Amino acid sequence: MDIKFGILGCGYVAQRHAQHINAHPHAQLIAVHDIDTEKGVQFAERFETQHFPSSEKLLAQDLDIVAICTPNGDHHVSSLKVLAANKHCLVEKPMSISKVNCESMIAAAMQASRHLFIVKQNRYNPPVQAVKQLLENRKLGKILSVNVNCFWNRNEQYYAQSSWRGTKSLDGGCLFTQYSHFVDILFYLFGDIESIAGKCDNFSHQGIIEFEDAGNVLFKFKESKALGNLSFTISSFQQNMEGSICIFAENATIKIGGKYLNMIDYQKTDGFDIDDLPSSGPANNYGFYEGSMSNHDKVIHNVVETLNGRARIMTNAMEGMKVVEIIEDMYAKMKS
Repeated sequence: MDIKFGILGCGYVAQRHAQHINAHPHAQLIAVHDIDTEKGVQFAERFETQHFPSSEKLLAQDLDIVAICTPNGDHHVSSLKVLAANKHCLVEKPMSISKVNCESMIAAAMQASRHLFIVKQNRYNPPVQAVKQLLENRKLGKILSVNVNCFWNRNEQYYAQSSWRGTKSLDGGCLFTQYSHFVDILFYLFGDIESIAGKCDNFSHQGIIEFEDAGNVLFKFKESKALGNLSFTISSFQQNMEGSICIFAENATIKIGGKYLNMIDYQKTDGFDIDDLPSSGPANNYGFYEGSMSNHDKVIHNVVETLNGRARIMTNAMEGMKVVEIIEDMYAKMKS
């Protein structure tokens, strides 16, 4: 069965959705909407679909699923509208910027008997999948500690592109917009965390953003009791420097890096080196800055296969909510 898609929000990330929906042999992009009518019409022309003047008119169309590509703080409200219209829902990261909102989204999906997909495309990165396999096969032994470095650049020009960027109510903070993928990979690979401590501050973006531009978080993993550290900044000089996860385990030391968790930068293992990985797709390129890996083709394929009963959701709503909860806990402890 071909899956009929709609998109709410016609910004940068929506272009990835539209591109891969149109490229999939069993997906169709039927309708889009943006509150900026001119932008929405231009988007629709580019991707050969129809722009509707309101979300209500879009949701009145014959659609199977709607992708939410609106600002972070709007994900909750838009998702509830989609689910109330009995459509499946695909929500860009982060699921929301509040666990309470995530809970109401899950309740709405259950009431409507609709699927609620969360976009976490970095789970598909070949090095991440390779380490996941090692963990499932218990090759690494006891996990001792995990260190995450997120050193990117987001300058004044980036925040000036959209009025919602940098705002507490619609953006939420670096851990929601830039680094929720990294928090998700921590949870995906190693499970829940506890005993959080940390600090954050705004060092070089005063008057530009309403939240921190750098921080450091210490924590422990609940299951393994391994130590964890997340260090982040959006003030790397002129360009992104690094996005990495270093794993120190009983039987191996492995660093997933390459700026976007797309390469094995270092490994020393007890005879189970990660070799011959398939090549990763390019990072999302937005002109003067780059984002995370562009695996939206795999996200769209997972939607198509799941709605046709041939696959399971890669990142379900409970997992999406857990990542939001972890980020909220990190912020609470960094600002206490």
